[in-house]
Amino acid sequence: MSVHHGESAVRPEPDKVLKDIADYVHNYKITSDLAFETARLCLIDTIGCGLEGLRFPECSKLLGPVVEGTIVPNGTKVPGTNYQLDPIRGAFNIGTTIRWLDFNDCFLAAEWGHPSDNLGAILAVADHLARQGQPLTVRDILEGMIKAHEIQGGLALLNSFNRVGLDHVVLVKVASTAVVSRMLGLSHSQTIDAVSQAWVDGQSLRTYRHAPNTGPRKSWAAGDACSRAVNLALLVKKGELGLPSVLTAKTWGFYDVLFKGKPFEFQMPFGSYIMENVLFKISYPAEFHAQTAVEAAHTIHAQLKAMGKSSDDIKSVRIRTQEAAVRIIDKQGPLDNFADRDHAINYMVAYPLIFGELTSTSYSDASAADPRIDALRAKIFCVEDTAFSADYHDPSKRSIGNALLVELNDGTKLDEVVVEYPVGHKRRREEGTPLLVEKFKRHIGWHFDEAHQKKILDTVSDAPSFFNLPVDKFTDLFVKP
Repeated sequence: MSVHHGESAVRPEPDKVLKDIADYVHNYKITSDLAFETARLCLIDTIGCGLEGLRFPECSKLLGPVVEGTIVPNGTKVPGTNYQLDPIRGAFNIGTTIRWLDFNDCFLAAEWGHPSDNLGAILAVADHLARQGQPLTVRDILEGMIKAHEIQGGLALLNSFNRVGLDHVVLVKVASTAVVSRMLGLSHSQTIDAVSQAWVDGQSLRTYRHAPNTGPRKSWAAGDACSRAVNLALLVKKGELGLPSVLTAKTWGFYDVLFKGKPFEFQMPFGSYIMENVLFKISYPAEFHAQTAVEAAHTIHAQLKAMGKSSDDIKSVRIRTQEAAVRIIDKQGPLDNFADRDHAINYMVAYPLIFGELTSTSYSDASAADPRIDALRAKIFCVEDTAFSADYHDPSKRSIGNALLVELNDGTKLDEVVVEYPVGHKRRREEGTPLLVEKFKRHIGWHFDEAHQKKILDTVSDAPSFFNLPVDKFTDLFVKP
């Protein structure tokens, strides 16, 4: 007979990644003026994207309390509505509106994602706490955003979650959990516990949003991640323990179960790099790997018009692009809904070649019904440019290059149009900032009269006083009249 002494019940030391995240949110001081100013722009842009999402019934029907008519005392207020919800449901509502149109910010590396998705959790908790009397200001929101961006982006720099079938919103859940844990008053060790829970909670978030033939993407996945983050932090605050070796445990840990046994790699310590280098979607509501392709398509549309020609005269379109774009958004065949179309590069290029524009309504069923779109999509093909792929990962560049080469039916080949950096890139920030403000003006214009729009713009434009504005006063600016 063999003797087995059993598995040790001694709790291991927390994984280093968990400790590093907790150290960062509790102890790191943000001193970068660039990070705070970029976060200010990111905050107003993200709120605007949420307001724009509300214009679509497919989004707005998902919002509100679970039980209709419920109003939570000192609850979270949801911008653009008159809902006042518990912070968990509030995080879902805010996160869902922000992400609905795929028009909020972006960061691209080994993994991609939208770090401003985290605002769903951050604003929901901050507003709830402020209405309970805690002296939180917009600066606290901005600091939370910088740190959530850094955690999500830092994990994304060298670690590809999509290659193992994991959607990037798992990083929203982790980053949001860390930041709201500190906001809710959890200790350093409790934050470790909460973040550990985020790595295992809700593996239903392992979706197939970018895979072919798997149905529509869940545009509310980020809202779901935000609400789970708030829930986890509140559970740990009540005494729920964490899983200290959640990443490294043999057989059962995240690395072995979901990451092919590979530990995470990090390119740099947590700081403020991600917010400083975040990408804004300014001109077009398009998946970010296609932003420069869409810009090139607008240029070619104007060229065709000047030649007295149109998209009907196009024989073929070659898109020279990065590997990530080929893998994520190079799609053929029928596109069933808004979410499919804004993640198909041939649709996003075909539409402006035909119409000279690409807006939020360009992805609607009514717009997509024009037979010219699918006819032109069939003439568009992608090839990878290895130089574009290399510059995409270069931390000193982070370019998202695309080049369009159009051949006409008569054999004419137009000069290739190359765009390496989108207008929302850090390298074009001076050019992009006024356009970002105009985007925000358009988004608030659907919801508020001119006098209130002016009040909002005056408030968010004066950075020193805006940073000191109480959180509840900020949220009240966007409550539905």
